[in-house]
Amino acid sequence: MNNNDPRIKTTVVGSYPVPSWLVALPSEQALIDATRAVIGTQETAGLDVVCDGELYRFDINHPETNGMIEYFTRPMDGIRNDSTFDEVIAYRSQEGMGFRAKPPGVVDTAIGHGMLDLPYAAMRAHKLANKPLKFTLTGPHMLAKTLINKHYDDLPAMTMAIAKVLAEQVAHIDAEIVQLDEANLPGHPDEWEWAAEAINLVLDAVKTTPAVHLCFGNYGGQSVQGGAWEKLINYLNALHVDHIVMENAHRPLEELAVFKELRPEIGLGLGVVDIKVNQVETADGIAKSIEGAEKILGAGRVKYINPDCGFWMLPRSVADGKIAALVAGRDLYEGRS
Repeated sequence: MNNNDPRIKTTVVGSYPVPSWLVALPSEQALIDATRAVIGTQETAGLDVVCDGELYRFDINHPETNGMIEYFTRPMDGIRNDSTFDEVIAYRSQEGMGFRAKPPGVVDTAIGHGMLDLPYAAMRAHKLANKPLKFTLTGPHMLAKTLINKHYDDLPAMTMAIAKVLAEQVAHIDAEIVQLDEANLPGHPDEWEWAAEAINLVLDAVKTTPAVHLCFGNYGGQSVQGGAWEKLINYLNALHVDHIVMENAHRPLEELAVFKELRPEIGLGLGVVDIKVNQVETADGIAKSIEGAEKILGAGRVKYINPDCGFWMLPRSVADGKIAALVAGRDLYEGRS
């Protein structure tokens, strides 16, 4: 590392508010232009690691999950996208699916790649970035939990089938960081062992730097599940990962003590920006958050700072302000400004 490089790097979790022109007139060129604007905004603000805003999966027909499920499941072989009335009614009665009106798909036969092409989406973004790029994708546990299984023996078996497809995809992705997002597991910590086995299959296929993001959900600016990080420390320690990207700003400060048990070789991405409020954090506030975390966890334990989750539900002006505050707060804490 260059002596002038920051010790703590700044990054985002992934998503960014969809530019209005992409919503109004979606096209391949509009998507490229919007991605260029999103990456340029992050680079201008001074982020160390940028993301395409997850615009590659933009789907105007699925605003409730910003395409984070359908983009992956719809093109896959073995998944039927049209559900029957009985299947829809049964799906709505399931615990934990209140944020969806209908299933993204029904698994009738063996899951395969189909037309899914994550390497192309990553390549398109990489061409537009001048700084290190993070490419994000939804993890196998989250994808499996939203589907109706009518083929595999059980949910863990279906999750492993999805993981195998994702692993073969990410093996061809050229991005400095590949981050898998698991937003359902924090509310179901008892599933951690088979969830860890599945995600590690994907993480082991990453040829650059693997990362994992976890949160308690962000739908309509609200958490969609309860729980605590202490219940997932075994899962975190089982991950074959360079660093984890966590929701901390919207959580109790004392909860940070849990991460004392995190394996020292796993870097911590500390959530210092609350995406569930429109108020833009100050540089001083973010610097104090880093200071407080390192007092609890020890100096040098924080490897990245980031928002708690994606920005896609916020106004663009608010997201831009929070991105700028991330950099200003880190610089203030490290005495770089």
